Amino acid sequence: MSSQIFSQGGASYTAKNSRLYRAMADLLGKAAIQINGSSPWDMQLKAGGVPERAFSKGNLGLGEAYMDGAWDTEELDEFFARLLRTRLTDQIRPLRLLGHALTAKLLNRQDIKRAKQVGEVHYDLGNDFYAAMLDSRMTYTCGYWENAHCLEDAQTAKLDMVCRKLQLKPGMRVLDIGCGWGSFMAYAAENYGVQCVGISISREQVAWARQRYPHLPLEFRLQDYREMHEQFDAIASIGMFEHVGRKNYRTYMQMVHRCLNKNGLFLLHTIGKNMRKSAPDPWIDKYIFPNGDLPSVGQIGDAADHLFVIEDVHNFGADYDKTLMAWFRNFDAAWPRFERELGERFYRMWRYYLLSCAGAFRARDIQLWQWVMSKEGVRDGYRRPCI
Repeated sequence: MSSQIFSQGGASYTAKNSRLYRAMADLLGKAAIQINGSSPWDMQLKAGGVPERAFSKGNLGLGEAYMDGAWDTEELDEFFARLLRTRLTDQIRPLRLLGHALTAKLLNRQDIKRAKQVGEVHYDLGNDFYAAMLDSRMTYTCGYWENAHCLEDAQTAKLDMVCRKLQLKPGMRVLDIGCGWGSFMAYAAENYGVQCVGISISREQVAWARQRYPHLPLEFRLQDYREMHEQFDAIASIGMFEHVGRKNYRTYMQMVHRCLNKNGLFLLHTIGKNMRKSAPDPWIDKYIFPNGDLPSVGQIGDAADHLFVIEDVHNFGADYDKTLMAWFRNFDAAWPRFERELGERFYRMWRYYLLSCAGAFRARDIQLWQWVMSKEGVRDGYRRPCI
C-alpha cells in the first residue's frame, strides 16, 4: 500500500511515515481492520490528522474527525464491534481527557439544574424527527427481539414484558420515571387497565404525549424525579437511569423507596457498563447525551443497599444492537426530509451515534439490564413471567 499524502494548510503530510499512523494501523490490525483496505468495515482515510486526533482525545477526537469527514467506513457498526471486542481501546487514556474523567468522578453533573440540559439538547430535537426514526408509539429504548421480526413487534414485546414483570392489574396507580413520549404508560393503560403518572424533563415529549393520549387515564408532568413524594402501586423507569449520575444513584433509589407502596414492584430498565471505575464517553457526552453516566452492576447494587430486595436481573443487551440498526435504517431513509434543516455534519454525527452504539452492544462492551426490586421481598418468591 502506498503512502497516503494529504494537504494540511499547503504543507505535505505523509501519513504512512507518521509514528501515530503506524500505531493506529497496528491497533486496528489486531481487530482485523485495515486502513484503506477493501473490507466494508475498514477505515478509509480522507484527510490528515486522524491518528493524532484519535490518540490525543480518544473517541472524542475520532468522532469529531468522522463528523468532519476526515475518515469513513461503509460499515461503521462493524468497525466498532471489531475494535471494541479487542478491549485495546481501554488502554488509551489521553491526558487531555483527564479533566473530563475527574469532573465525572468528583462533581455532581446531574443536579436539578444540569439535569435539564439533556432534555433541551437531545430530547427536544423535534418530535417529527423522532417519529421518523422510532416505532409508532415513539419508544426510544431497547426492544425485545426474542420472537420479533420488526421494530414495531420488538417494542410491543418489551412493553408487555415490563407490564408482566411488574404484575400490573386493573386499578393500579403506576409511576413512570422518565416517561418519554408515553409509550409504556399508554400500553399499560390500554392493555392492563392501570392509571399512570409520568414525569419527564423534556417539554417536547410532555406536550406530544398530552396531545396524543387525552382519552386515557394518564398524567404527564414536566418534573424532576427528586420532587416526587406520592405513593404508587408500581414504578417503572425505562431508559432514564443513564441520566441520573453516580452522585445521585442513592438519592434516586431513596425516592423510589418512599414512593413505592409496601407490596409494590419497581422495574429499572437501563444501559450499563462492565467496569465501575470508568468515565462517561467524551464524544457521547459532548454531542449526544450531556452529563450522561452509565451505571455498573456494583453501583446499582450499592444504591439499592438496605432499601430493596433484588428479585430479578435480566440482561438482553444484544437486542440493543438490532434496535439501533432498525433506528438507523429509519433515520437514513427519512434523512432527505431533514437534510436542509440539519445539514451534513448532523447526519454524520447521528450516524456515528447510532452505529457506534450498535457496535458497542454487538461487542458486549455495554449492556442492557432490567432489574425488578421489591421493598421487603415477594412472599414465596418472585417468578419472572414467561418471556
